[in-house]
Amino acid sequence: MIPSYFTLVLPFLLPSALAQLNDLAVAAGLKYFGTATDNPELTDTAYVEVLSNKTEWGQITPGNSQKWDTTEPSNGTFSFTKGDVITSLAANNSQLVRCHNLVWYSQLPSWVSGGTWTNETLQAVMKTHITTEMTHYKGQCYAWDVVNEALDDSAAFRTDVFYNAMGEDYIRIAFETAALADPDVKLYYNDYNIEYSGAKATAALGIVTKLVNAGVKIGGVGVQGHYIVGSMPSQSDLVKTLETYTALGLEVAITELDIRMTLPSTDALLAQQSIDYQTAVSACLNVADCIGITVWDFDDKYSWIPDTFSGQGAACLFDENLNRKPAYYGVVSALKSSNRTVSTSAAASVATVSATLVSSTAQAVATSSAAGIATSLTTSAPTGFSTSYIAASSSSASSATSFAVSSPVAVASSSSASVETSAQAPTASAAPDAGDDEDDDTCE
Repeated sequence: MIPSYFTLVLPFLLPSALAQLNDLAVAAGLKYFGTATDNPELTDTAYVEVLSNKTEWGQITPGNSQKWDTTEPSNGTFSFTKGDVITSLAANNSQLVRCHNLVWYSQLPSWVSGGTWTNETLQAVMKTHITTEMTHYKGQCYAWDVVNEALDDSAAFRTDVFYNAMGEDYIRIAFETAALADPDVKLYYNDYNIEYSGAKATAALGIVTKLVNAGVKIGGVGVQGHYIVGSMPSQSDLVKTLETYTALGLEVAITELDIRMTLPSTDALLAQQSIDYQTAVSACLNVADCIGITVWDFDDKYSWIPDTFSGQGAACLFDENLNRKPAYYGVVSALKSSNRTVSTSAAASVATVSATLVSSTAQAVATSSAAGIATSLTTSAPTGFSTSYIAASSSSASSATSFAVSSPVAVASSSSASVETSAQAPTASAAPDAGDDEDDDTCE
């Protein structure tokens, strides 16, 4: 048996053509593996080339261009130009779109946030906004985040303009309006820090349960997933959270995944980040109705983290030069290790991806004895990928992987569902995720 850190390092020994996240995700039984994006980075041709690759990203989320301050900057005056750029790009590449978002306390135009409203007047404005935007994008979105982050960190309803005028009933009204505007789209409640046991998790479940029990149409719950390296929920805690919603008959998704670290990055931090990404992805794969994962942009160059959290960054799967990071291969490992039952067509998809090519290095490693693997991995590591990463990876692993070579393809398969990080989730009061208000303006 070969130590499970092999699953983290093996992809570095294989051609990059073997590592295409959306193809692997679909083959593993997910609907998509996706990414958020925003209009400023769409002027970067190298970035757009990666973004447009459906084998990598099967779904795109507009990070800012569908929010209220962009789509209705003045009362009754709508502009969908920026959002249309992203939805058109996705359509051209046959990528799904998660539309984001309709009702949120942040990024509101001043005429909404600073207005003097009664229940009736704001309700009318909210209904018009939801109906107009959803009608414009009808047929273009797989899902809409209808209400985003209704709870503050204390688990109380945010005392924003909507709550102050309508009370918590604004949530029900928003979902009912959305259901009328587009009966075919999935309607989501989206929030952060609801995967840690505590008051906020209980409150979020209460919001969703109340909608379900009232017969209000809601299709899913988004768990955002803004984490800190080494301080994220365990896989079992994530699975438990996701299953509380699927037990209500809803689908779930990880909607804004990134895992930040204190800069500068080190090999040890990158190794732990890889394991943490693997943990998050494995959790989704272990919940039957978790349908997909979205990273909150894929490139450190455009990450919103450094502008929001001083001294932190490197949260994405690609570095600032569009090179895949160890975290990317942690995701690959999780997707390849899935025990989900998948369709014949999905299995064929991963076979096509995996059968492209196998390097002679991988063949050599596969035939090595277990005692010689550490040497082979060290000498095969890519430039700039030091031996301390390999040591950190091996010391963090806890399961075993079997490796078999068959002509012409070498296939690695995990003997356990995942490799879990040993880091413990913080208490609810110390949960690190500051939520979607970090995606103000820079968003990604």
